[in-house]
Amino acid sequence: MQLNEYISVSPEMFEKIVISLVVLIVFSIGRIVLNLVVKRKFTDARRAYHYRRFILYTYTVLLVLIIGRIWVKGIDSITTFLGLATAGIAIAMHDTIANLAGWLFIIWRKPFSVGDRIEIGGVAGDVIDIRIFQFSLIEIGNWVDADQSTGRIIHIPNSKALREPLANYQIGFEHIWNEIPVLITFESNWKKAKEILNNIVLDKTMHLSKGAQDQIRNAAKKYFIFYDKLTPIVYTSVKDSGVLLTLRYLVKPRERRITEQQIWEAILDAFGKDKEIDLAYPTTRFYSDNSECQKGIKGSRMQGFE
Repeated sequence: MQLNEYISVSPEMFEKIVISLVVLIVFSIGRIVLNLVVKRKFTDARRAYHYRRFILYTYTVLLVLIIGRIWVKGIDSITTFLGLATAGIAIAMHDTIANLAGWLFIIWRKPFSVGDRIEIGGVAGDVIDIRIFQFSLIEIGNWVDADQSTGRIIHIPNSKALREPLANYQIGFEHIWNEIPVLITFESNWKKAKEILNNIVLDKTMHLSKGAQDQIRNAAKKYFIFYDKLTPIVYTSVKDSGVLLTLRYLVKPRERRITEQQIWEAILDAFGKDKEIDLAYPTTRFYSDNSECQKGIKGSRMQGFE
């Protein structure tokens, strides 16, 4: 008894199954061998990743075309086959086609690449993988401060790249503006405090602004990006509990938290040595008569309760 009779299939069907399995095995072995070659030849993780993606895409397309030709008789033209297949799939698998279109958009227009930090649909993270139907991020932010990683991997359909606003932290201009608010009491010497803060922010971040100037000139060739002032600055405003001095400076997205730490440590050291400057916090003043009220307004030390 022949094998095709044992499994109750016609000789023609059995032949198609055997040929399909042979093609699948040969292509799978070829893919494994090529991935091993890439692993040994390329030490750069980014380049190796892109080569593995290219191998996977080529493997998938050729496998679909060859096995499709085996199983669909009477269709000799690849164009006709693809046209009929695409029409049927488009009706039955709308979301899948939308994800495929999103993948083509990502590959062609390159709104982001592996390694970029992006935000899309309210989710921010570092891109770690791009596949035919979805891309993956290592999430940042959420319950973690200063845009640091939460450790979660978020999988996002490629169709989102066509439908949702997408922000790339690194394409064109690789710096972002960061601000650190410092609130001091009304009785503090705010001019002296502002001078101290200005010196600190210049010392800690001026080198970042110099690099950003070159990037602005390059980015301006492609995008309408213009900044009148790129150097760090300290702004002054008044809040209910004191004078607010806001440090504004350029920083690379992944360095935001470390620069904040360095700046705050320098601020605490400087203010701790100066008796004319005190950090403020929400307080309430109480006066027993008008004379005390006038004295308080003119600059006495704040006394009160939270």
